Amino acid sequence: MNEPEAFWDKSASKYDKTEERFEYIHTKSRENAKKHLKGADIILDYGCGTGTTSCELASEVKEIHSLDISSKMIELADEKAAASGVANVTFVQADIFDKRYEEGTFDAILAFNVLHTVPNPHKVVERMHALLKPQGLVISVTPCLRDKMSLLVGIQILLFRILSKIGIIPIPVRRLKSSELDDLLKSRNFQIIDAENIYKGASSYFMVAKRG
Repeated sequence: MNEPEAFWDKSASKYDKTEERFEYIHTKSRENAKKHLKGADIILDYGCGTGTTSCELASEVKEIHSLDISSKMIELADEKAAASGVANVTFVQADIFDKRYEEGTFDAILAFNVLHTVPNPHKVVERMHALLKPQGLVISVTPCLRDKMSLLVGIQILLFRILSKIGIIPIPVRRLKSSELDDLLKSRNFQIIDAENIYKGASSYFMVAKRG
């Protein structure tokens, strides 16, 4: 087991609780996402965590393939789907480079609260481009840690970044601006078709980008 996987396994049981303070951002992001989904869509949910977004969007699409590197997150996601009666979501412990995912497969890829923590965001965006069908969508929401946030959130993020730098938390945490996310997607042949800054204690950037 690698260090990031072990970290997220340990965090899994408290994950939903720690996310509650940002529930407005999560709810708004999911409502925005629904506007871009169709009933026949096949979706990849990248970094699905405990499966809340996958379960809530399942009724909007044909099927969702949800992945996370944490086996504990996947266990909780399976339990959540079973309790909610969701049958068209498959949860798998994997990363986005897993060879089980074939190029040109997906109508949309969800990347909620993940792009600021991956080791190489450029390679991840290239992989998403390859996995999407022509005109497929990346639908993402990303904390913008160089934009507006409350003092309390700022202190918490600073502590997290310090712990990350000294290796106690084995997760990179990038301080991004929304414009940098636009540039990242555009540099990999995506067109930004929808965007909104969502604020509730911290700025998160909702964005939809179409594959060129």
